[in-house]
Amino acid sequence: MELNGIEKFIRQQKVSFICSVDENGYPNMKAMLKPRKMNGLKEFYFSTNTSSLRVKQFQNNSNASIYFYHKGLIKYTGVMLVGKMEVLTDQEVKNMIWRKGDTVFYKKGVTDPDYCVLKFTAESGRYYCDLKTENFEV
Repeated sequence: MELNGIEKFIRQQKVSFICSVDENGYPNMKAMLKPRKMNGLKEFYFSTNTSSLRVKQFQNNSNASIYFYHKGLIKYTGVMLVGKMEVLTDQEVKNMIWRKGDTVFYKKGVTDPDYCVLKFTAESGRYYCDLKTENFEV
């Protein structure tokens, strides 16, 4: 599939999975809402709690992957992207992806110290559909 088609597929998904590496070198996967912002297939922005386990793991080891999938009645499609995850706390980036309803999770609003942004920068990916896989560079 062409990269534009992969990007379109990702934008249609409601759930994503992010994977960090723990202190023992094991992968840790977590379901998340879809990215708040995307710049093509290169950059993905997620909101999360600064106090979360995932933030600690990304601060210790920035190696990461993100995964998106759709399971239809017969057809299964998945995309994995591999790259680096940064933990961002600067107010400009926090403002960029903030949504009105986020006060449910961050009681002090957009300046809440427990609100931060995960920025994933993709290096490569793998696309799966109809028992076929293909690797691609981002």
